[in-house]
Amino acid sequence: MDQKRSLQRLAAARVARLATVDSSGLPHIVPLVFAVADGKVYSAVDHKPKRSANLKRLANIAANPRVALLVDQYDDDWSQLWWVRIDGSACVIETGTAWEQAVEMLAHKYPQYRGQPPTGVVIEITIEGISGWAATP
Repeated sequence: MDQKRSLQRLAAARVARLATVDSSGLPHIVPLVFAVADGKVYSAVDHKPKRSANLKRLANIAANPRVALLVDQYDDDWSQLWWVRIDGSACVIETGTAWEQAVEMLAHKYPQYRGQPPTGVVIEITIEGISGWAATP
């Protein structure tokens, strides 16, 4: 799958899996919702229940900003299968214009955020590489 189509599928996907690595090299992967704009991916810590306010993904990004993000489609008709992976560098945004714009993009994509927008930090991933595969073009 070419880069343009990979980016289109990434942007249209509803959920992704974020892979981070802790300071000892152990992988950690979590599902998340996200928005894509200008070569970056944004996701916010929202109001959904969490086991702790000290999220492992945030600690991992602080220790090692290298991340991967995967979106995919599974179907019992295997001719419909596809996946897109981005590799990038992440940072955490706590306030400011970039934070506000990210929350606005997320609220535009996800109706659940319109009535209760995220108030937590935003993870910003700069896309440094993208790859994808599809069973059919």
